[in-house]
Amino acid sequence: LQRQILHGTGALGRPKLESASARIQDLNPEVKLRLFPVRLDSHNALDILGQFDLTLDGTDNFPTRYLINDASVLLGKPYLYGSIFRFEGQVSVLGAPGGPCYRCLFPAPPPPGLIPNCAEAGVLGVLPGVIGTLQATEAIKLVLNLGEPLIGRLLLYDALTARFQELGITRNPSCPVCGGQPSVTELIDYPAFCGLAAPTIGREISATELAALVPAGDRVVVVDVREKWEWDFVRMPMAVHIPLSQLGARMGELDRSVELVAVCHFGARSLAAQELLAAGGFRARSLAGGIDAWAAEIAPGMARY
Repeated sequence: LQRQILHGTGALGRPKLESASARIQDLNPEVKLRLFPVRLDSHNALDILGQFDLTLDGTDNFPTRYLINDASVLLGKPYLYGSIFRFEGQVSVLGAPGGPCYRCLFPAPPPPGLIPNCAEAGVLGVLPGVIGTLQATEAIKLVLNLGEPLIGRLLLYDALTARFQELGITRNPSCPVCGGQPSVTELIDYPAFCGLAAPTIGREISATELAALVPAGDRVVVVDVREKWEWDFVRMPMAVHIPLSQLGARMGELDRSVELVAVCHFGARSLAAQELLAAGGFRARSLAGGIDAWAAEIAPGMARY
């Protein structure tokens, strides 16, 4: 049995990947590790994933999940889905012959900024290991044709109660990818599909630009849209706090005569806030890189998380 591990990345450089490869080879010389130091996208997904029997997904963003799902269905290869959020996780085998795919489970992505990623919301440190182990178990079962894979089943895990729950999921006969008459027959622009491809030019302001405006406090107001626990942990001294979930109902508290700069952790939620404020008639921009960029570029003594 030749075991192959697919590792695709857009963040780690080649030296780190090669170092990881050497360590894995030292642990088990029977493992063949093939490195792909590129970002998986619509142009290369079929070529890369097509070289393997299945895909085990460890990503944390919706565009890549839809990309992997659609590529897996087009290739006729299983997609081992795993997801984590704070203290909860879920696992399933999607895209298997006769079974549902990711689009059957989630037909459309959520609006941008509605669901924070792990870096923004936090995640229990051991949870990725639990969910990853369950995914690896499903992969072994599929490779060896053993047991009952999680096809048509979504396994939910709650770490706080140490309980598992199973939900049945069925294939959608009208699914645009795996249904009887699919409308998606080739890979598409997934950031655009998830609402993330709109140009941000004019909608964002850099930390340096904001720092230059702050002394003129009567002309710009910084609105922090993070959650209360984030605000309590660290804040920009000139900011006012209105969580994104409350922004629509509390716009009356804001001054329409000044420019508003929305701020979150890394800049995703603040872009959603900027759109909401702009729709409400405010002059608004989003701080690119969020409060993390402010700490790194303007206030190096500020706590980061």
